[in-house]
Amino acid sequence: MASDVEREGELITILLVEPNPGDTRLFTESFKDAQLTNQLYTVADADDALDFINQRGEYAADPKPDLILLEPKPPGKNGTDVIAELDAEPTLSDIPVVVLTSSKTGEDIVKSHGIDADHYIQKPVEPEDYLEFVQEIEGFWMGILQQTPADN
Repeated sequence: MASDVEREGELITILLVEPNPGDTRLFTESFKDAQLTNQLYTVADADDALDFINQRGEYAADPKPDLILLEPKPPGKNGTDVIAELDAEPTLSDIPVVVLTSSKTGEDIVKSHGIDADHYIQKPVEPEDYLEFVQEIEGFWMGILQQTPADN
């Protein structure tokens, strides 16, 4: 049974900002295994994330993301820089950001570094836990949709 996370009949675009190629691969494979047919894009650093979000350079033809999954310490600029740029731009400030933490205490550590996201999710340690992780992200998005006024 396919599970499509949709907004007004359209598939959503998810941007994963993850510098670890192994985690990116596990996330991508789990996304497919969960039969989510939404658009998933991946970048490895904050500079590429900001270019993608702003549709600049090589990402000019890519869609603006509906949801951003952000590793808090990618190479180059960090998660704080990404969130600050989103918050400073009215056309981007409504994009939900989920910060991916590495441990249960990770959320507190990330918050102490000034990264104020919409939600925090702990990345799985074991590869077999990635499917549940992807489903948790889907649940987060469905929660956002339920909070969105119907006339938007």
